[in-house]
Amino acid sequence: MSKINLIIGREYWTRVKSKTFLLTTFLAPIAIVVVYGVLIFLMTRGSDDEKKLVIVDHAGLTQDLKLNKGNLVFSIAEVELDELLEQYKDKAFDGIIELPPLDSAQKSYNIIYHSDDQLALDESETIKSIFRKRIRNFKVRAFGIDQEQLKLIDTDIGLEPQTILEKDKKISSMTSVVSAVIGGVLGFMLFMVILIFGQQVMRGVNEEKLNRIVEVIISSVKPFELMLGKVIGVGLVGITQFVIWFLLLFIISAIAMPFLGLESNAGELMSNEVTQEIMKDQGFQDTMMKIMTELGGMNWAMIIPLSLFYFIIGYLLYASLFAALGAAVGDDVNEAQSLVMIVTLPLMAGLYIGMAAVQAPNSTLAIWSSIFPLTAPVVMPIRLPNDPALWQIGLSIVSCLLFSLFMVWLAARIYRVGILMYGKKASFKELGKWVFYKG
Repeated sequence: MSKINLIIGREYWTRVKSKTFLLTTFLAPIAIVVVYGVLIFLMTRGSDDEKKLVIVDHAGLTQDLKLNKGNLVFSIAEVELDELLEQYKDKAFDGIIELPPLDSAQKSYNIIYHSDDQLALDESETIKSIFRKRIRNFKVRAFGIDQEQLKLIDTDIGLEPQTILEKDKKISSMTSVVSAVIGGVLGFMLFMVILIFGQQVMRGVNEEKLNRIVEVIISSVKPFELMLGKVIGVGLVGITQFVIWFLLLFIISAIAMPFLGLESNAGELMSNEVTQEIMKDQGFQDTMMKIMTELGGMNWAMIIPLSLFYFIIGYLLYASLFAALGAAVGDDVNEAQSLVMIVTLPLMAGLYIGMAAVQAPNSTLAIWSSIFPLTAPVVMPIRLPNDPALWQIGLSIVSCLLFSLFMVWLAARIYRVGILMYGKKASFKELGKWVFYKG
């Protein structure tokens, strides 16, 4: 055990002190904050330049029109269109909005924009939004429809579930939505972590093999100890990186947001007229309340430990296989890629099945994929927010443990021979011989 600890320590500190680790660990959070800041800036700024637009109204839609809307400044024309077109040459304004005559029976209505410059997308949507409401009100008046009665026509339809046998189980119409989002995020994160750090193990093993460093190391420790130490060491590097990312993101965000004015930009986004209308809507408030209730009612005491378990067991399983591949292949990149594809196929299948499980977490495919060891590390965390049956969780844990132990043993058998094998391509027949090789 002491030798494994030494290998873990060597693997961990060698990688943590490397320039690649330091750069990716400390620059990635800064890049994320910068990208977030740029997105907020772009979303709140839209089109900054003020645009003066003159409206020629042939439809009677400009009564009580607000003259300012974001960066758009409207004015009502006091002269005919032909004269305005002549005035445009002097750049007294940026464009002319012509509202053609409107008939209450019209199903479509085209606003004409006279200008040599194209409107930005947000500007175009703003103009259409303004007159869409006014045309609706025009038709309501034309048909003599009562506004209050019209509001009563639209009815929000909900589907509220009620349990039959499990009376203590609290579910609502938002249960499946919240569970799907949480499960999808968990499954995708586990997939990415297992894939990224599993391949790091393979590259590390392959580099040591090609550099002949392993010949020195293997004289002091058993191949199994070397493989296990490398797998655990790289896993700890990954956990360290994620913890540092989380802390740095929190610290950098707290410092950078006020400094770059992102808080005011975010506030501007929240105070946007459309955003405010959405937030004041009773349906939106009810939905947010249901989401918060669902999040509070989640069985986090089960979800968090089991997600951690599936991360560890999934990483151990696939990292061992990647270590065996790193030992088996030489400097042939194409050979390594073809073998990596075979190993990652079950993981990819788990991700795609997980996507289906987000919508149908209790389907037959989702249930058995969450029990099958090669796909369970991705699929079961997606199902956890939906409270799968205890027998399914138990069977999944047992199958994953047993299969992972078997795969670690199998990978170790391949590793011990392949790590010292040079100049020979490892076919599947050859790998099979290495498993049963004595010595």
